[in-house]
Amino acid sequence: MRKLGTIDQEQYQAAVTAPVTASHHGAKLAFDAPYAAEMARREMIRRYGLAAYSDGYHVITTISGKLQRSANQAVLDGLTTYDNRHGYRGPDQSLPALPGMDMTESWRSALAETSVIAGRIPALVSAVSEDGVELLLKDGSYRFMPWENGLRQARPYITENALGPKPATPADLLAPGDLIRVEQRRDNSLFLTQIPAAQAALVSLSPQDGAILSVVGGLGFQQSKFNRAIQAARQPGSNFKPFIYGAALEHGFTAASIINDAPVVFEDATLEDTWRPENDGGKFYGPTRLRWALTKSRNLVSIRLLQELGIQRAIDYASRFGFDPKKLAADLSLALGTQAITPMQLVTAYAAIANGGYRIHHYLIATIEDFHREQIFQANPDTVCRDCEADGSPPAEDPDRELSMEEILSQAERLPQAKRIMDARVAFILDSILKDVITKGTGRRARVLKRSDIAGKTGTTNGPTDAWFSGYNEDVVTSAWLGFDQNLLLGKREFGGSAALPIWIDFMRVALEDSPERAREIPEGIVNVRIDPKTGLLGKPGRPDAIFEYFRSELVPSASAEARHASNIRGNVGEGLQEQLF
Repeated sequence: MRKLGTIDQEQYQAAVTAPVTASHHGAKLAFDAPYAAEMARREMIRRYGLAAYSDGYHVITTISGKLQRSANQAVLDGLTTYDNRHGYRGPDQSLPALPGMDMTESWRSALAETSVIAGRIPALVSAVSEDGVELLLKDGSYRFMPWENGLRQARPYITENALGPKPATPADLLAPGDLIRVEQRRDNSLFLTQIPAAQAALVSLSPQDGAILSVVGGLGFQQSKFNRAIQAARQPGSNFKPFIYGAALEHGFTAASIINDAPVVFEDATLEDTWRPENDGGKFYGPTRLRWALTKSRNLVSIRLLQELGIQRAIDYASRFGFDPKKLAADLSLALGTQAITPMQLVTAYAAIANGGYRIHHYLIATIEDFHREQIFQANPDTVCRDCEADGSPPAEDPDRELSMEEILSQAERLPQAKRIMDARVAFILDSILKDVITKGTGRRARVLKRSDIAGKTGTTNGPTDAWFSGYNEDVVTSAWLGFDQNLLLGKREFGGSAALPIWIDFMRVALEDSPERAREIPEGIVNVRIDPKTGLLGKPGRPDAIFEYFRSELVPSASAEARHASNIRGNVGEGLQEQLF
């Protein structure tokens, strides 16, 4: 402007000496939901092509800010806790100082190129003393981190099952030039940390219509754009068992049916090794009721149950919940969850148990508005109707009765009804067993929530390499997964109940705050009778150890002969397999 003569020298000097008041202009985020935002972006591109970038659309999602913040923190805390159990892996990289050379510029350059990930701040060790380490931070400042702030406790990682001894001095752990990660605590002190090597995912839905309430696809979107909630197909392990047990309950088994928990070996000429499935801990418990077997996640009972039920029956039943039947293992390993499933597929399937037996479909975008804020799309999801008939249709109206205008408008606005895929009584009995998983079984840690209306199931795969927990009440259903992208071992003491369940608990503690605790309504056709816990038969009068059990009314056992196979079905071991029972 000065060169063009539009301002004079005095105006020019005043302008260049004035303070800079410009700032970045952009939308202010109320909460961080990058994985959900990317899912919405991809859906908009699918709908509108590249015009989605330029036509000024406004997208309103189903994500809850409160629950998304809780999910973000739960995943971060869960990964940090797991990571801390397995030791300190050392600095991200080392840029050692050379004698007689000032490495400050090299260190500053390295810090400038290193991003903050999940609150883990990059810092370079500039000096090491007996009391701690001097750090150069990204902003160019120097800070001191005392020995007590994570250095003393940093036992080195050796393997997933072993840690080294605690360091005696800071020099045992770090050296000048080490690029490490620190976190800043509320009192502004720095504490040694590291970026977890494992990953996790969490997704929660409304079981009534499938609205996605929160989704976290990994430790940090900046670190990895890969959304493990929808893209990572992993083995669910025992997290899949409820669908095997649901199929059995639909086909004549009861929660009191007895299956022998005993060793079994399968030989196949096409395989190098025989298959010898085991329970966790390697123990076998003999004749076991189905309720107790699922509560305690007995693998051998699940395999024998599937054998008696029939593999194809189980696959057909599981497909009702949205699982691709072509991708389900057509052998007895199906009982142990050996097929690959994403957390989104699993949580959507669990929603049917949570809502009493209805198939819902997850969705993220609630409404879309154009540039002028005119609504051009409104989600119309299949929704559970508790006052509807069993087939999911509205109650029949008297054809001769004249409808009022309110009834006409109400019918016009009625959402599509979710289809029933489970007998309401089966859903109730299965839910009652999954509540036992929390009160008496592998999900006992969740008792800390002090709720009687929550249910769920743990899952741990061979290795173990994957840890799961899926659970719910009538308002929120959530699946949490933890594992390594590279399918590395988690550690021999890591299970769904120790690695994934704490993430679920931390999230659900917040998610259930606005959900009143209420008992599940008992559907018609359910009876509750006293049985002998050892035989599953009706309990004889005066028997002190008799317990109550739920049955479909037509499947109540007699006092003399077990009626656990109303349909008299038998399973199929599978082509090419021969069984040896001990």
